[in-house]
Amino acid sequence: MLHGRKRLVTGLLGIAAIVSVSLVPTTPTYADPDIDEVKARVDTLYHQAEQAQERYNDAKLALDDLEADLATLKKDEKAQQARVEKMSGAVTEGMAAQYEGQSISTTGQLVLADDPDQFLSELTTLDSFNDAQAEAVADFSREADKLDARRAATKASATELAATEKTLLKEKKKVDAKLAEAKDVLGKLEEKERERLDSASRSDTRLPNVPVSGRASAAVNYALAQVGDAYVYGAAGPDAFDCSGLTMMAWAQAGVSLPHSSSAQQGSGTPVSSGNLQPGDLVFYYQPVSHVGIYIGGGRIVHAANPSTGVTVAGVFSMPYSGAVRPG
Repeated sequence: MLHGRKRLVTGLLGIAAIVSVSLVPTTPTYADPDIDEVKARVDTLYHQAEQAQERYNDAKLALDDLEADLATLKKDEKAQQARVEKMSGAVTEGMAAQYEGQSISTTGQLVLADDPDQFLSELTTLDSFNDAQAEAVADFSREADKLDARRAATKASATELAATEKTLLKEKKKVDAKLAEAKDVLGKLEEKERERLDSASRSDTRLPNVPVSGRASAAVNYALAQVGDAYVYGAAGPDAFDCSGLTMMAWAQAGVSLPHSSSAQQGSGTPVSSGNLQPGDLVFYYQPVSHVGIYIGGGRIVHAANPSTGVTVAGVFSMPYSGAVRPG
């Protein structure tokens, strides 16, 4: 019986101990954000925003072309309308005159004519007039068909332009959304951690001493002079750039016009291999292409990186390399 009581007391003490432990107030612990994971997430968001921005840039170039085409089509349509209206008046007058001249049959006119020979001569002339009139009607019909075709082309171009404008708006919303998400991720970090993240994202900005000659020197020197400037989506200077905005403005100093789009810039020069890069060459990244920088020699590029880093210097293979061209 004693042993039974001892077992019971021991069991109750054990339960009490468990209960007491479970009732001790605890403070929840949260693991500190992993700086590498945060950096990777922010970089991904920046890249997605840049992809959307480059699609926006491409759509803007297409929109500019469409607006120019539409203006030309409208001008052609107006000119064609004037031609058709002029021909319409001439044809209408000719048909009215012919109708009035045929109020009496040809046989009747021959019988009543004072000079049958003269009448027959005039009739031949009338036949020639009729042939010319028929040709005028045919010409009018052809020109009217051309006017219809121009109207259809104008309508199609206007429809395409409207669709492109919608694409622009959609891609701009994507840029804003990704940028806002990146800011939200950064905002959740403590100040010290944000400083560590910014420090981790900055590249070595020591500039290599590589000789540059020809027009490329103007492009390289301009781009290097912008190191430290801000990255802003859609910007092309003077104090902020996106990637293709920087390369566009840099090569403009050398008298070379480039479109404000990394993918479009890839078609604006002579392709060069990675082993034959020279200062001034445009280097492209990702598939499809959504980023561009300028090779400055020594295995490095200068580029507008992202909103955290701005314009900086990086290794030529620091991102997924997809090709290079030599402008000019």
